[in-house]
Amino acid sequence: MAMINDLENYFSGLVPWRSELLRKLEAEARQERIPIVGPVVGELLFILARAMNARRILELGTATGYSAIYLAQAVAPGLGRVITLEVDPAMAQRARDNIAAAGLSAQVEVQVGDALALMDGMAEPFDFIFMDIDKEGYLPALTRCHRLLRPGGLLLVDNTGFQGASDFNRELAQDPGWRWVNLLARLPQHSPELDGLALAVKILP
Repeated sequence: MAMINDLENYFSGLVPWRSELLRKLEAEARQERIPIVGPVVGELLFILARAMNARRILELGTATGYSAIYLAQAVAPGLGRVITLEVDPAMAQRARDNIAAAGLSAQVEVQVGDALALMDGMAEPFDFIFMDIDKEGYLPALTRCHRLLRPGGLLLVDNTGFQGASDFNRELAQDPGWRWVNLLARLPQHSPELDGLALAVKILP
């Protein structure tokens, strides 16, 4: 069976709908060169979190709160929470303002500090972790993610096509505590549009 002509442009025209606020954050990201996941990965975050009925979500790397908004939208009000970690205090406050503008402050807690250090102080099991920090932090974060995820919990990792994520990719592939897949994908309005995404399920305690 024949393929659709010019697949990249075709799928670039199938970007999910998003709110005026999210479009504003996308425009700011382009203007200020702030890397964000964009609407395709944002919607993927929502779908995965909603499909697994995630109630406890941890995000590593907040930036302006773009992806946290998608995650918080997937959590039923009063039944779950997103904890998101941001190293830059000014960016964290900006994220809080954007999350408040989305009406999601009750579902999201923005913590300020180094993600690895903050994770070391956590004990609660999470259903879903989204990792999007400096890529050199991916490898040391992996064991922390395994500790903090419940059995069967999901880890989604952005930007695995970056050179800084190479050691992480190899370690994930060799670790028997995970079932994983690492996908090379064309992701419209993602930063960058051609990149890798890793998905992993915790299978060993």
